[in-house]
Amino acid sequence: MLARVTEATPAWFSERGLEAAILDLDNTLIPYGYEEEPPEALTRWLASLKAAGIPAVLLTNAKPGRTRRWAKKLGLPGLGPAAKPLPFGFLWAARRLGIPHLRVAVFGDQVFTDVVGGNLLGFYTVYVVPLSDRGLPHTRWVRRFEKHFLPRTKA
Repeated sequence: MLARVTEATPAWFSERGLEAAILDLDNTLIPYGYEEEPPEALTRWLASLKAAGIPAVLLTNAKPGRTRRWAKKLGLPGLGPAAKPLPFGFLWAARRLGIPHLRVAVFGDQVFTDVVGGNLLGFYTVYVVPLSDRGLPHTRWVRRFEKHFLPRTKA
């Protein structure tokens, strides 16, 4: 579990034997509904991955237009809607990356889409604390159940 995806530095990848990233969009990379330019911390992080030779792809359940806009803004190949947790999008991402599943990290803010979907195919999965409480109604509803599957933190 990470508070922010940007905590996964190139050294973090190396320490775990990971070589690539599959990235969720909403509430993982940017807050849900955000339409401005990418935050500077995010662009610096993506540049650090690229400089370290760590390829990344965007895999989201967002609508096609939003996926295309953000894939272009971030300079990443992207697929959406990916129908996560179904395997199709994850398999597309794996083919794009060309790296064995066990050496690819899937980052996402939802247990029942990103984490379960990645785990079903043998990816290394990383739950990221959501950037915002905003989201689609069904996402907000499911978050009530997700808390039972997350590590407890000390107050």
